[in-house]
Amino acid sequence: MKPLRNPEQDIQRFRGRLVAASALVAGGFSALLARFGWLQVVRYREYKARAEQNRTALVPVTPNRGLIVDRTGAVLATNFSAYTLEIEPANVTDLEQTIHALSEVIEITPRDRRRFFKTLSDYKRLRSVPIRTKLTDSEVARFAVERFRFPGVALHARLFRQYPLGKTASHVLGYIGRISDADEARIRRFADPANYDGTNYIGKLDVEESYEQALHGTTGYDKMEITAGGHPVRTLARTPPKPGNNLILSIDLKLQEVVERAFGTRRGALIAIEPATGDVLAFVSMPTFDPNLFVDGIDSTDWKALNDDPDKPLLNRALRGTYPIGSTYKPFMALAALELGKRRPDSTMLDPGYFDFGGHMFREGGTQGGHGMVDLYRSIVVSSDVYYYSVANDLGVDAIHDFMKPFGFGQLTGIDLDGESRGVLPSTAWNWRRFHQKWYRGETISLGIGQGKNAFTLLQLAHAVATLANGGVVMRPHLVKEIEDPNTGKRTKVVDKESARIPLDPEYVALVRAAMVGVTTSPEGTAYHVFKGAPYQAAGKTGTAQVVGIAQGAKYHASQISERHRDHSLFISFAPAQPGVQPKIALAVLVENGGWGSEAAAPIAREVLDYYLLGREPAAEKDAK
Repeated sequence: MKPLRNPEQDIQRFRGRLVAASALVAGGFSALLARFGWLQVVRYREYKARAEQNRTALVPVTPNRGLIVDRTGAVLATNFSAYTLEIEPANVTDLEQTIHALSEVIEITPRDRRRFFKTLSDYKRLRSVPIRTKLTDSEVARFAVERFRFPGVALHARLFRQYPLGKTASHVLGYIGRISDADEARIRRFADPANYDGTNYIGKLDVEESYEQALHGTTGYDKMEITAGGHPVRTLARTPPKPGNNLILSIDLKLQEVVERAFGTRRGALIAIEPATGDVLAFVSMPTFDPNLFVDGIDSTDWKALNDDPDKPLLNRALRGTYPIGSTYKPFMALAALELGKRRPDSTMLDPGYFDFGGHMFREGGTQGGHGMVDLYRSIVVSSDVYYYSVANDLGVDAIHDFMKPFGFGQLTGIDLDGESRGVLPSTAWNWRRFHQKWYRGETISLGIGQGKNAFTLLQLAHAVATLANGGVVMRPHLVKEIEDPNTGKRTKVVDKESARIPLDPEYVALVRAAMVGVTTSPEGTAYHVFKGAPYQAAGKTGTAQVVGIAQGAKYHASQISERHRDHSLFISFAPAQPGVQPKIALAVLVENGGWGSEAAAPIAREVLDYYLLGREPAAEKDAK
């Protein structure tokens, strides 16, 4: 017989199940509430930001790069906006076929193709690479109609750098180019690398590189509403970019052009400085190059032509070339001899055409039989080598080093360009560090005429001439005179005050200056014929620097050796040079393999001084007008 159900037990079982189910439901709801609170309260900000990111995107807006103008306001570097046709290689299956099809719609030259593939090989990380730049309105319209045929090809509005004067002053300006891996490392060293979001180009050389952060500006952002696929819907907000600052250079464009024309096809450099301020008035390295070639990405043919050119147009000779400076060193050696008590102004010696040092004959360059009796004044006017062989021997290498160092020889001048060469101002300590050899006294003799182990940049020589013209007051040379805020027009001067002062006896400085005036005004002066009839007084000194050594007893015949082994031609000058008058300009010229200083370098200096002091243009320019 089946037992009867116990109602009390059933009720208790039901109650237990009810309690368990209630606890389960309550626990579930509690978990949901806790999760809800976690998401809505504790993680609210995080998830709100994520949601906002899914709905919006910040698109960087590249700022306008600052302009570069000369001291008169003439534009040297500017910008313009234009459309580019760009290919996204990752989204194109056959690049050659795509480019061929594009060429049926838009003109694509062989240069465009070469530049595209060179850029593609140099910058693998680029998402898109331009195949054509600076499209016309009709080209933009034609592509817009045919756009559906070219997946992975797009039009973009870009800002382009332009150097309206082409090759003029290219070794001052430098150029801009696409950001490389090395450039990215440089950007990471900047204070705010994020400021380069959306920027594809960066300054590569000279002022464009050295003032990159001032020129670049501040990147802006567009806050865009986007679809789930990332396509823009509308602009929600905008932080406008701040354009880069404008640079007002110290150079005088007209003077720069006069110098570059004066060189013609010759190789060399000239730097002209305003002694009172350190403003660089002209900064020329010849030959030059067209920086516009680099703006869109230089093609392989142009790049090879520049690199293979034996005249090395990409070499900044003024900043990085180091040379023996020949007899232009003599005025400084004369000052050293006076200041260090090794010579008196009226002491004389016989210049027989050679200097005997332990049986080794150091010959007088270019003069048979020597200059006869010379004192310090005449030693500069006629450029006596023997006199300065003797001075160098009496001073010794370390005294020469210590005296020349404050003038900037063998030192960085501190000019506001990156990549300046230091050169060599030899000393016994330097010789030991460099060669682990002791210095022999015989090595000192050639230092007196700017040869031997002397190796200076033309910038150092011009800087030293400006310091001499200034009576020992050192002004740091600079190319940027002011920085201008394009929004407010406020200008900030970057011109230094006096950097240092070399304690020189004014009487000795006056004597050396007078001797340098004699170089251009005395009938036996080495630059007399070049400056004959000049209506102003110029102090000068010629220099002829050996490129290859000549065996003892052998004679130098320029016509019997290759052009690139011939002597360099140099000249230094400042003017006006009357006592008590502040010189307006000091300069140094070098013509590579140009021969005597009076043959190639001094005539260029005369043209420069005639233009700067008198406004007299070179004859060739007048004839051309």
